[in-house]
Amino acid sequence: MSEPVPFQAVFNGRVPAPQLDANGTPRRGCPLSDLRDRLRRAGLRPTRQRLSLGWLLFGRGDRHLTAEMLYDEAMRAKVPVSLATVYNTLHQFTEAGLLRQLALDGSKAYFDTNPSEHHHFYLEDESQVIDMPDCGITVDSLPEAPEGMEIAGVEVIVRLRRARPNARRQS
Repeated sequence: MSEPVPFQAVFNGRVPAPQLDANGTPRRGCPLSDLRDRLRRAGLRPTRQRLSLGWLLFGRGDRHLTAEMLYDEAMRAKVPVSLATVYNTLHQFTEAGLLRQLALDGSKAYFDTNPSEHHHFYLEDESQVIDMPDCGITVDSLPEAPEGMEIAGVEVIVRLRRARPNARRQS
């Protein structure tokens, strides 16, 4: 696997020299070129802002984050984007199938960088989303979809909170 490209090189449009393997041959599959290809395959133009936000989103493996979390990461990385641009980019990536949007509570949406169908735990006390291990969850007896509609998928979210110790009864 090739080394990550320094973030400022991505944003400033400078493409670093190719990484070399032990034989001095350029490695294929530079993450930056992979991201550009991924955006193009999804029908999105690889703009600087999309590349910058995509690098932050996909450069660390599968994870779950809100627009505000991504915006904070972008500010720490000195990427000049507005919160509105972050929201727009997340929704564009979701519509293109690169992300999954998870509605966990009414106040914020989480975005999952793993768009495949899978289930989640939601840690209410910590506002954290965790992928559920594939344990063969089945949902029996779904209702029939309304006329003209079809079920696109079923998502299970198990909400967790820290167990409260039993209060001792006073006599």
